[in-house]
Amino acid sequence: MILNLINVVLPVFVVVGIGYGLTLRGMFKHEQIDGLMKFAQGVAIPFLLFRAMAGIDLHAGFDPKLLFSFYTGAGTCFAAGMLGARFIFKRDWEDCVAIGFCCLFSNSVLLGLPITERAFGPNALTGNYAIIAFHSPFCYALGITAMEVIRNRGNGGMRTVTSVLNSIFRNNLILAIIAGFAVNLAGFTIPEPVDEALALVAKAGLPTALFALGGIMVQYRPEGDLRTIAMVCCIALVLHPAIVYTLGSALDVKQDLFRSGVLNAAMAPGVNAYIFANMYGHAKRVAASSVLIATAASVVTVLVWLTLLS
Repeated sequence: MILNLINVVLPVFVVVGIGYGLTLRGMFKHEQIDGLMKFAQGVAIPFLLFRAMAGIDLHAGFDPKLLFSFYTGAGTCFAAGMLGARFIFKRDWEDCVAIGFCCLFSNSVLLGLPITERAFGPNALTGNYAIIAFHSPFCYALGITAMEVIRNRGNGGMRTVTSVLNSIFRNNLILAIIAGFAVNLAGFTIPEPVDEALALVAKAGLPTALFALGGIMVQYRPEGDLRTIAMVCCIALVLHPAIVYTLGSALDVKQDLFRSGVLNAAMAPGVNAYIFANMYGHAKRVAASSVLIATAASVVTVLVWLTLLS
């Protein structure tokens, strides 16, 4: 059993490791890696999500119990990270929001999709796509709103609303999801040549993103407050999936959707955690180190969650 699970998880992290090793040796420059990630996140993965949303069975995938269990866990972890950073580690409130965002934003696309697919097959991704459909809008809306409220204390709410909407609707992943939903609801069939072209580009998305993720991590050094990083790792890798597992069990979520929910919750913080911290200039070292260390630690913790789900 353990060997089978290792065979499921390890190839994903091997691709990340190859990207890390080759970039560390200087075969790829940071600018080239950034270009690969820009292609993956800005073109290929949006195509993947567009096709998935255009063809998803909305009735089967968008189970309110799945979404409730996952996003209750995510919101709880955001609050836990933010309050822990404030009252345990005495960080300023802006740092606290950035640290809370690290606990909130699991890497559901770059790690969640390939690991779920390898563990349970491509037909098990319906729940993943349902979660991803709301993931960026929910996480960015929560994080940006909290940060803007803190930054604009006493300045009224219109600036906060504008910042939130601008950040959300400039995101290619969100735009692709919205477009896919529109095609699905309209009952429109994508012409076969166009769909095949989209599929060709989409297939490059995950492996390219995994490779680039490894390359980007070369820029991240495990520095900063190690106790704060340890808290982020525990919340992201243990608390979030534990909440989803508990709520999903209590609500009797369908098995395939339940597995998707727990595995997505068990993923390490995504690169977006660092992007958010860098955007506001707060807790950047903690965010970068959390992405690196949690991704490495998730090799072990994901095996534990897969064992529980098998």
